Amino acid sequence: MKILVAEKISDKGMQVLQESGAQVDLRIRPSREELLEMIPEYDALVVRSYTKVNEELFQHGKKLKVVGRAGNGVDNIDIKAATRNGVIVVNTPDANSVSAAEQTIGLLLACSRNIPQANQAMKERIWNNHAFIGVELYRKTLGIIGLGRIGALVATRMQAFDMRIIAYDPYIPDSRFEKFGVEKKETLEALMSEADFITIHTPKTKETVGMIGREQFAQAKKGLRIVNCARGGLYDEEAVVWAVQEGIVAAG
Repeated sequence: MKILVAEKISDKGMQVLQESGAQVDLRIRPSREELLEMIPEYDALVVRSYTKVNEELFQHGKKLKVVGRAGNGVDNIDIKAATRNGVIVVNTPDANSVSAAEQTIGLLLACSRNIPQANQAMKERIWNNHAFIGVELYRKTLGIIGLGRIGALVATRMQAFDMRIIAYDPYIPDSRFEKFGVEKKETLEALMSEADFITIHTPKTKETVGMIGREQFAQAKKGLRIVNCARGGLYDEEAVVWAVQEGIVAAG
């Protein structure tokens, strides 16, 4: 078997592939023309986020049997085209779960304490400590949209801040909410109306793109702070601008 690794992956990942007995070729981010010229030789392709794997590529890669994405999600891979061409698509959903959860917590802290703004002010030699007081996380309500792997990691960690954790996820059984000590909200609107902070952890699908729009922000408390460590487009960006202008969203 010949495997093309088209983007940088961990040394451990490369070692596993090489020890499998396959021929492994590393070509980091080849041009589209180069990729299409090379792909007919390979049985497998490994990518991350940069390489677009679509019908065009499958038409050139007639020997392809599997495409692997070293990361969570498969946004850059056309699953329907893969199915039509008999190619299996796999990913590594747990690869960055802890990192994403920790990044979420970092952003929650940054937007609650106005850390980026204060940092920039100091660089400009402006000392105005009263302008960046912010708010505490302590005993505030955190709304989590999507209680999967990453959402659950965030929930357990933010309980250490003595936050009230609520979540909305219609695809998760009640037992999971109970397991992580999270209060279930039956509707997105119910979560929006109670949360002081919101973090979203859903895949990017037709159903979830723009799922937080004007209608949802209109239900929210004024002073809401929002975080997105999932995918771009889950918040309707024009609606976010409107919510900021209306004083609904304080930071994000």
